[in-house]
Amino acid sequence: MDVKRHAGVCSIVNGSSFLASGAPMMLGVAGPSPDFSHQSQASGEVSVSLDRSYDEQNTRERERMRVLVLRLSDDELRSPVNEYWTVAGVLGHIAFWDARVLALADKLERGVPFSPSDTEPEDVDWINDATRPLIHAIEPRELAQLALRLAEETDQRVASLPPDRMFPQDPHSPVNHLRADHRGEHLDDIDAALRDRGGSSSRDG
Repeated sequence: MDVKRHAGVCSIVNGSSFLASGAPMMLGVAGPSPDFSHQSQASGEVSVSLDRSYDEQNTRERERMRVLVLRLSDDELRSPVNEYWTVAGVLGHIAFWDARVLALADKLERGVPFSPSDTEPEDVDWINDATRPLIHAIEPRELAQLALRLAEETDQRVASLPPDRMFPQDPHSPVNHLRADHRGEHLDDIDAALRDRGGSSSRDG
């Protein structure tokens, strides 16, 4: 089984999901490294600013998902991506891991310290396998719309949080601001399955 895995991105292959929800893992994080600029001040202090291009990346992949959801018929949402996941199911999977970030962001904003259990485990197969039947129990159109709503809420939330409270600027934070990589990986999976069946993709017109 050919499985790609790196932090921040996952591939669902033959039913098993090797996924990093976008929360930090000790292996690092996928996507572009943050761009730190350093300017010396008269006092000798160093000013550090974090590139917030993740907002644009999150918006790009969220809007890509919106185009897909608006374009697909209910039958296409029910169509398989692989043996275990439907198109709507994959969107629900994205929604689940966005919801995790929302829950952690709530904790951050309340000033509740993170615990070791908040860190994403290295092996998340059991989480994805356990959520799969629950995700697929939701009506496909409702599931797709839920994925969009949670993506919007998640992107607004991480855009409002100080970058230095999130990974990677804070290496101990389980909140990763970059949602785009996880969404993009799975939208690519959906696109490939739909192309194989002659259906619409997220990159069509």
